[in-house]
Amino acid sequence: MNRLSVEQFKEADKLPLIVVLDDIRSLYNVGSVFRCGDAFRIEAVYLCGITACPPNAEIHKTALGGEDSVEWKYFERTEDAVSELQKDGYFVYSIEQVEGSTKLQNLSEVLRESSSERFAVIMGNEVKGVKQNVVDMSNGCLEIPQFGTKHSLNVSTTAGIVMWEFVKFLALSDK
Repeated sequence: MNRLSVEQFKEADKLPLIVVLDDIRSLYNVGSVFRCGDAFRIEAVYLCGITACPPNAEIHKTALGGEDSVEWKYFERTEDAVSELQKDGYFVYSIEQVEGSTKLQNLSEVLRESSSERFAVIMGNEVKGVKQNVVDMSNGCLEIPQFGTKHSLNVSTTAGIVMWEFVKFLALSDK
């Protein structure tokens, strides 16, 4: 299967992407994001506010060890995470349905025009989404087009879709 050990994972080159979880209530959602983060070999997951941190049995139930391989950091305030990321040269996107957001299918065009080579995406609370002041701090917003009666997706599903779009551009394309 060509699987990396945790030690090999930690030494391997990473996708220049950090996923920020803004007040995520469900420990299963947190675990799922870690598992996707491991699958796509992202740099890190930033856990903010009420978002629970490993070690935790409920996180482990869905992460299946992804919480051991993927680096993580906790911030009491999401705003502090965003400030640190921007100071370190990351282009920060909130994943939110707002006026003027970039549709996810146009991500590759936007990334081609970007001067940044490092990115972060903020996933918001399951009910309230990304806090408005965090959206305001972001460099931009990405939105997944939806066509049904419910214009929302589970946060871990959203995270997986968004991570895959970054993988397609940053790791699999000729840019």
